[in-house]
Amino acid sequence: MKAYLQTFGCKVNAAETDSIAALLQQNQWEITDTPEQAEAIIINSCTVTASGDKRMLQALRKLKKQAPNAVMLLTGCYVQAFPAQAADLPEADIITGTKNRAQIPALLNSYFQNPHSICAVENFISGERFESLPQGSDANHTRAFLKIQDGCNRFCSYCIIPYARGRCRSRDLEEIREESEKIVSQGYHEIVLCGINLACYDFENHDLADAVRIVSESGIDQIRLSSLEPDGLTPEVLEKLSQIPELLPHFHISVQSGCNRTLKAMHRHYTAEEYIELIETIRKLFPRCAVTTDIMTGFPSETEEDFAQTLEFVKKIRFSEMHIFRYSPRSGTPAAKSPEQIPERIKKERADRLAELGKIFHEEYLRSCIGETHRVLFERQKNPAYHNGHAENYAVVHVQAENGENFRNQIRSVRITGYENGHLTGELI
Repeated sequence: MKAYLQTFGCKVNAAETDSIAALLQQNQWEITDTPEQAEAIIINSCTVTASGDKRMLQALRKLKKQAPNAVMLLTGCYVQAFPAQAADLPEADIITGTKNRAQIPALLNSYFQNPHSICAVENFISGERFESLPQGSDANHTRAFLKIQDGCNRFCSYCIIPYARGRCRSRDLEEIREESEKIVSQGYHEIVLCGINLACYDFENHDLADAVRIVSESGIDQIRLSSLEPDGLTPEVLEKLSQIPELLPHFHISVQSGCNRTLKAMHRHYTAEEYIELIETIRKLFPRCAVTTDIMTGFPSETEEDFAQTLEFVKKIRFSEMHIFRYSPRSGTPAAKSPEQIPERIKKERADRLAELGKIFHEEYLRSCIGETHRVLFERQKNPAYHNGHAENYAVVHVQAENGENFRNQIRSVRITGYENGHLTGELI
């Protein structure tokens, strides 16, 4: 039996899809890259935005046309957040949310024994434990994603994810150790730790730094943190993190707005001043680190003055890269009900102004790397003329290819020699 899997959304979803593939393989399934060859098609959904839902549903319909005889299983955040809508999809034979993913092979077996629509969506309850799934791997990746946290307690007014993921829960440290050692044995040189609210990792009074320390003891060369929320990064946690040499100096810390009035309306749990203080602490502990972020424009009731405060905030921080997106009403969230929605043209205009600043600071940071030596993890060669990879600070680096060598999955020291079109160039040392 063959299964085809497709992922939408974040690194957590990617890690979970790899785990689902591993579960299927343990149950004698073969994973295929060709949907037409599959007896089962599994879509792991995201539901951060309505436009993301639309793309996922389009893919579901397209795959059903490509493989009309395959069993279609829809899982993930969309199903958990909107089970009634998911149950009404004629293309989905089986739906299951973000809880009890380990049951997916059994659900498929049940369907094949007795074909019928299956709805297996369970609500989260207080005190849920982290669901440990087998560590999967993807031959297309040079980095291994290790999920160590799930859920979120923040309930930001624009966000559906706490409803789709349940409350915060963290992975057992010994399991993290075991999975890290397994990843190293598979030949990976970098582990990316991921979670829905990674900074809030808390297992039996052990914090994120303790989890990173455990991973560092596995023999892995590099550890990278995925997206972080500011309010879990205490000075004590940051100090401990700074003592772990394997941790890479790249911090993606969502801010969403630089205006305190807007932050309060978003139900964010910090002020712009507290965020600036956090970044100053990080930069003292991790000199020359990259600080990247997410910023939203056009949140309901955001005035031009509010946006101007965000612009000034960005100028103070000078992020090395910004992910800028326009607010999109999410059904089921308080912000979607606000009568003070901002017109799309204003959202776009503000996003464009932020993007211009972002380009300036991104280039400024990359050019500041010229003359430095960085360790680069090389990836699949996209162009025969050069090798490409990411430095410790996640900057893309190109090195001229010579003699037909393949640097994939190697970490090499590179002297940075220049900047071109959003990436760095360098030469091997």
